[in-house]
Amino acid sequence: MKYLPCFLLLFGPSLCAQHISYQDDMAVHRAQYKIHFLSDPRSPLGAADTAMLDFFPINADWVFRAKFERTPDAKPFEMPTYSGQKRDYVQFGVLKFEANGQALSLNVYQNLKLVKDTLYRNHLFLPFKDHTNGESTYGGGRYIDLSQDDILPDNTLFLDFNKCYNPWCAYSDGFNCPIPPAPNHLSIEIPAGERNFKGEKKH
Repeated sequence: MKYLPCFLLLFGPSLCAQHISYQDDMAVHRAQYKIHFLSDPRSPLGAADTAMLDFFPINADWVFRAKFERTPDAKPFEMPTYSGQKRDYVQFGVLKFEANGQALSLNVYQNLKLVKDTLYRNHLFLPFKDHTNGESTYGGGRYIDLSQDDILPDNTLFLDFNKCYNPWCAYSDGFNCPIPPAPNHLSIEIPAGERNFKGEKKH
C-alpha cells in the first residue's frame, strides 16, 4: 500500500492535504539530514559540501506499506564493508511489498554492537542496491534507517524510499560502509531518495 498521492483529491480535499503535509515533512527531513553533517565531528562533508548533495524529487509513490515478518531464529553473521573490515549483524526481519507490479522483499538488520547502546537498541538497518546504482545513484548502494517503533500493531511498516541515503563512502575514503547483502539487491530501479554526490570524492 502506497502513501496516498494527491490525485486522490478527486475523493476529498483532506487526502490531498495529507499529501502536501508529506511534501513538507520530507523537506524538513532533508534539511535536517544536511545539518547532521555539520554536527557530527566524524563527518566527511563541510558546509560548502552539503550544497552538492542531490536528491530525486520527493515522490509519495515510493512510500509503501510493507508487511513485516520477524526472523527471531536468525543467526548472527559478519557483514563485510567496502574498507575490507567486517561488522557483526543479525537479521531482525523481512519487509515484503509490491512495486512496479513485482513482489519484492528486503531484509532489515540489527548491528550487534549498537543494540548494547541504549540510544540505538531499537535501531534497524536496511542496506539495499537497485538498478540506479552506478548510474544516477552511488554504485555501492544506499541505506534506510528504521526503528522497531516504526512497526505498527498489524505488523506493517511504512517503507519510505524518499529517505534512503548514501553511505559516507560515497563522499570520502576511510569509512567502513557495509556492503548490502545479496538478498537486498532489488531487480528494479528506485528513483527516490539521494542521488550521486555532485562534488569530488575525498581521498
